[in-house]
Amino acid sequence: MAKKKNSSLGDGTDSANGSPSATAQPSPTLPATPSAPKPKGKAAAQPPSTSALIICRNKHWRYISSFHGPWLQLPPEILETLANINYNTPRPRPIDPAVFYDMVKIRRLVDEATNLAVRAASGVANVNNQTTPRAHHHQLALGLGMGFGQAGQTKLSRERKFRMREQATQKLAKAYRLDEIACSVATMQSASSLEEVASLVLQRTANDADAKYVHFFHEKIPSRQLAECTSLDVLDEIIAGNPVQCEPLRTRATVRVFKDDYEGAVLDLTEALRIHRLYRPSHTAPKPSTPEVQTYEALAQQRGRKQDDLVLREEEQPSSLEIQLVFQRASAYLALACRHIESAFPDPLTLSEPHSPESESEPGDAAAPSAETMEARKLVRHNAKRALRDFTAFLSNFEYTPDMSIEIAEDFARKVGFAANGLRAPRPPQQGQKPASPGPGDDAATPHRVYALSDLFTAAPPSGLPPYPSTDLVVVRPQEDTPSPGSVRTTTEILTYHPLLTDALHSLLLCHCLMQTSAKELLRHAYMVARLARLADGYPVFQASRSPARADWIEVLRAANNWIQLSRTWEDLCSPAPLPLFQSSGHGSSPVPIPLNQPLPPRQPKSVPMITGPSAESSVSTESAEEVEKRRQERVNYQAMVGALSDDRVHDESSFRLAIRARQLRAERDYQLDNAVADLDSKMIKQETESRESDETSTAVVKVDSEGRIPGGADGALRRLAEERDYQVSTDRAFAVARWVLIAPPNAGGGDGPRRKKKKAGGGGKKKVSSFIHQSSVVTLASCSCPEGLKAQGNITVKN
Repeated sequence: MAKKKNSSLGDGTDSANGSPSATAQPSPTLPATPSAPKPKGKAAAQPPSTSALIICRNKHWRYISSFHGPWLQLPPEILETLANINYNTPRPRPIDPAVFYDMVKIRRLVDEATNLAVRAASGVANVNNQTTPRAHHHQLALGLGMGFGQAGQTKLSRERKFRMREQATQKLAKAYRLDEIACSVATMQSASSLEEVASLVLQRTANDADAKYVHFFHEKIPSRQLAECTSLDVLDEIIAGNPVQCEPLRTRATVRVFKDDYEGAVLDLTEALRIHRLYRPSHTAPKPSTPEVQTYEALAQQRGRKQDDLVLREEEQPSSLEIQLVFQRASAYLALACRHIESAFPDPLTLSEPHSPESESEPGDAAAPSAETMEARKLVRHNAKRALRDFTAFLSNFEYTPDMSIEIAEDFARKVGFAANGLRAPRPPQQGQKPASPGPGDDAATPHRVYALSDLFTAAPPSGLPPYPSTDLVVVRPQEDTPSPGSVRTTTEILTYHPLLTDALHSLLLCHCLMQTSAKELLRHAYMVARLARLADGYPVFQASRSPARADWIEVLRAANNWIQLSRTWEDLCSPAPLPLFQSSGHGSSPVPIPLNQPLPPRQPKSVPMITGPSAESSVSTESAEEVEKRRQERVNYQAMVGALSDDRVHDESSFRLAIRARQLRAERDYQLDNAVADLDSKMIKQETESRESDETSTAVVKVDSEGRIPGGADGALRRLAEERDYQVSTDRAFAVARWVLIAPPNAGGGDGPRRKKKKAGGGGKKKVSSFIHQSSVVTLASCSCPEGLKAQGNITVKN
């Protein structure tokens, strides 16, 4: 069995090690060649086969792919304009204002630090364009040497260089405290001299706390060895020197997650939240003019501005720090719950003998569970509940509306387009039929309904939401000049975006799996997550990113054979929603409605259709079965190669070949199983039709318990999932959650064990049914022969 990384259980750790932007020049203090006689630092303890790539520690940080997007290339002035446009848009704002304003600050701080570091490295002071007409400012800032040597140039002294580097370090430290993930991404796009600025400051002032904090992120370590090559001593010193700062606690918690110390990470994040709530409000809201105290209109009137021109001061802008801490603690709780699954079921693959209805022992256990096993199961549910609580608190910061006017969406897109081109958007006519769009703080005048995302996952969700999955998808019919009122779409669904939102939504589903939420309730939550995930769009500053939790949720659905009975594949359910359609009248105040009459055809599957039976042969009359099979094999090989290339865990040729082979085997297994099921369905339908004309028929009974699980299929599913995990197709967390879904008994760890069950059974025990197969629903079908391969996987039980 291949040995896996320690951090794979946490959240499918997302890093940029495999991307070109993550590569860096080897550090001069750590030799890049394995044949060096005396390698320095902790790299000496690594085996010779370890990759020689030496990169900064921050390139290993989690979720860095979630923060990529145009905000890294847009000029800071335009980015700030977009942030103000976003804030002045009626709720729900397209992007969370807290994270948007933090991105603006980080870009400014990193750009200013880069300018200082490059000038200090070049040794020449910055000069204006009048002194050196042949050199441009951006050329000087990049340190290309253009324009140097001209008249009026000033050479920097050693003291001036140090002061400039010290100032750059202070700006970087402030940026990392705002958001260490976003700042890590921003520094990757900057000059290489930025990586050495903190170490140069420490050579002179070894006790500089800002330089220590920045150098911790920029220190060069061997690629993919953050846990082995990172010590917590530096962070401990920074925390001891300033105990009222919560940001170093957040950083230390992240490192603890890499080291699989989830309990320590939870403690650090809890302490950081306590410090933030105790000290931070007194610093961020010193004046009574903040948006939380005054309404949006009153604040705009005080500034002498119109509602759509309000610009918040820096001390009034919201902060995303508390949101970061809550999300990271929720992820740590979820990882901790998944780790206890191993203790809840000591044997990772071997299950008990086939469970009989007469047995009263727990499924998956040959004997009564031990005290340690019961305690581990309680810890799984306990930590899953805490993770769900924090994920719900995270989602409560964002909003959703099912019926925002298309006019508002058009107005936002128009303003963004003008701002991106450096133009000022023209104002709409003042004498319109409608008043000006309400501001973010004007709840009463908002013409559409706004819900917090956490309210959508309560026991009684809001009524009046559009059905999902929806069957009334439509296409544009622009040739119609006089559409009927019922065929015009005038509203659209809008969601507040956050880079970590998609991962939080799917993590919420994983928490419900560990809490053993009923299949009916989990299905409702899954459809709600799909509804929101398809709306999550980071326009105009973020791009779509991978979600480790989404990948794990798909693996759980696949391993458990879609036990909640989703109507379509998860990829189809989460496919991006169509953009709101409108034709502007020219000034943006009243868009022309577009008729939406003709239904769209059903979404076609991405894979090649299965070829089974005579009906399939007639449907593919233009090409032979061999040609179809050849195309299918080519697509399988292509998708396997693409999947292996996008996997961050693939680091050499051997792991690349294993990853491709594992994906090919998975595709072939799924193809054969789908064909077997399709063939079985056709036989059942045929024999059911014949049985109506005959009295002598036998029946097949397929039993599905009230939780939606099919008994007997856990062993084969877990073995396949464990094999794919070893070949780096699945993750440890997906395997743990799927294992819990497949073999955990009902209410595992939910009470005092057997005593509580006896109390529930109560009254006489007239119905002695297995705790795993309870309240079974019986579907009577015609008898048929079951393929041996399907029997081996335990998907059905046939009785004559």
